[in-house]
Amino acid sequence: MRKKIFIFTSLTLSILIFLALWNVVSGGYDRQNKIILLLKKIIPSSVSHKVRDTVFIIPDLKEENKILNLQVQKYEQGMQGKKFKDTIVVSDKKKTKFNLKEFFLPFPRLDLRLGWAATENSRRAHYLEIVKDKVLVISGLGQTIFFEKQNIFKDKLLQKEIPNNIIEILKENEAELIGIRDLFIEENKVYISLQHKNQKGFTINIYQSDLSFEKLKFELFFETKEYWPTYNVFSGGRIETFKKNKILFSIGFANVKNAAQNKKSLLGKIIAIDKYSKNYEIISMGNRNPQGLFYVKKHDLVVNTEHGPKGGDEINFNYLNFGEIPNYGWDIASYGTTYDDEKIYKNSHSKFGFVEPFKYYTPSIGISEIVYLPKAIVFDKKETLFVSSLRAASIYIIKMSDKLDKIIEEDRLYFVEQRLRHIEYDKENDVFFIIFENTPSIGVLKIKI
Repeated sequence: MRKKIFIFTSLTLSILIFLALWNVVSGGYDRQNKIILLLKKIIPSSVSHKVRDTVFIIPDLKEENKILNLQVQKYEQGMQGKKFKDTIVVSDKKKTKFNLKEFFLPFPRLDLRLGWAATENSRRAHYLEIVKDKVLVISGLGQTIFFEKQNIFKDKLLQKEIPNNIIEILKENEAELIGIRDLFIEENKVYISLQHKNQKGFTINIYQSDLSFEKLKFELFFETKEYWPTYNVFSGGRIETFKKNKILFSIGFANVKNAAQNKKSLLGKIIAIDKYSKNYEIISMGNRNPQGLFYVKKHDLVVNTEHGPKGGDEINFNYLNFGEIPNYGWDIASYGTTYDDEKIYKNSHSKFGFVEPFKYYTPSIGISEIVYLPKAIVFDKKETLFVSSLRAASIYIIKMSDKLDKIIEEDRLYFVEQRLRHIEYDKENDVFFIIFENTPSIGVLKIKI
């Protein structure tokens, strides 16, 4: 009897280890699962890659074949924007049900085999913006398309391309496109942030065009005049509405040491730009790589999200009533570590004169765009943040007090094997539009069914 129990236990344990190993080497695991994260920490990446390419070569090839089949479907349907998924997603804690539809985008997919920080993947980050009865989308390569918003209730989005002059702009400046970093539309003006490389190095600027569904003719709107010597993923680039005829623009620290703490540099800052004079003011400093940006008019509050190093992804609140420019601590304070785990940052922000994050995540969730919805809109009548993530493949739902001074409740929506690049809320249809970059696709998420 003991022998049978031993054999059964050993067999069960072996199966569990096999499944856990497969999750680790395939890359399809929940990156917030503590058990798998522990296994991943124990198993060196060189070993996991070797296991994937030998022991798991058959299931890995099957997984690749599944991805290839999806890509073939995407290619064959062209610009139709066909719906290929209609499913239910359930939140972790509250078990709230959401309806999710996915529609193909005609853009190149992110290739994680190259690594998330690969230059090629920099051109595979896509963005969208809702404008009245239409949705406009831009690829990391600068291709612009749109579709009628009502098509989300059909089987095809029926996407149409809008010609633009982005390639001409690059040629005129003898520049190489590194990637589009955001899309924003306000008062019939289209703004994009564009990272490029020229003879001076790498830089990021904002370009503007009149809104047109016939052709977009961009011209330089704001030049940062900041350059860095080598490619990195810390450019920021989010654009958001603000007050007094201004827009917000987030600029990453670009891996330039001490730049985020230097008031003479725009790196590691969030700035407000006047749409007419182009004059700017620094709204915050000590930012690492701001990936989400939202202005809450009711509270005169700027909310931003930013990537930490290894751990320490942050949600930061800036109430704009500081006596001086609020400083969020980078590259002195962080709740993350360097990638070699050497503790070189100050954990506490406030002890060293910096603003504490409203919320931080360790391990990192690959924090991305953020949406704030007032309690008048959300179904359970609480002030709510919806935080998208790349690494964690999730939307984090954060319920707050009326004064936004404390967190009441947290929940999570997990999307298997996805990376959420961008999220926008459409009040008219009470849905979120999401950019999933692995396929890539547009997700339409119904808040409650």
